[in-house]
Amino acid sequence: MAVKKFVVGIFTDEEVLFPAIKKVRSAGYKIHDVYTPMPIHGMDKALGLRDTSLHTAGFIYGITGTTTALTGIGWIFNSDWPINIGGKSHFDLPAWIPITFELTVLFSAVGMFLTFCYLCNLAPFIRKHHFNLRSTDDQFTMVIECTEKSNEQEIIAFLNSVGATGINTQVAEAGWWIGRYDNDKTPFQQKGTALA
Repeated sequence: MAVKKFVVGIFTDEEVLFPAIKKVRSAGYKIHDVYTPMPIHGMDKALGLRDTSLHTAGFIYGITGTTTALTGIGWIFNSDWPINIGGKSHFDLPAWIPITFELTVLFSAVGMFLTFCYLCNLAPFIRKHHFNLRSTDDQFTMVIECTEKSNEQEIIAFLNSVGATGINTQVAEAGWWIGRYDNDKTPFQQKGTALA
């Protein structure tokens, strides 16, 4: 597991957060993530994140569902159980459209859901470090990753200058791990030095 040091800046207003993100990025600091109590339009562009590829995955899953439906129905009516019902053609595409549509939607929806959960590391047994518990309530949290070249005190002073109302340093697992939150054994140390 990659245990790293982070400087956590807490903001109370999104109008202060946006300019702070631009200043932090232009100063060359590595932003690990920004946690907000609600979705904020334009946050992905401010952080410099690329567009998601989830829609491409949805298209691939949909095509897989369409191919599965047409192949399955064709095999059933032509090879496995060929029945001549009133002279009906064995390749009756208009009659296959409802099942094909339903399998296309099913494969696409379930596939995109599972892909989203995988990419975001969401599952009942997956545990992540929470940098600020109030980031789901009323605070905005910017987490800056400390590298070998970065100066922790310099980052704290910089966050203070851009409008952070609270700053602390934490040592935590950068990714996710399997575990439960009610277990006291954690694979990281947490050092909180609150600075106003």
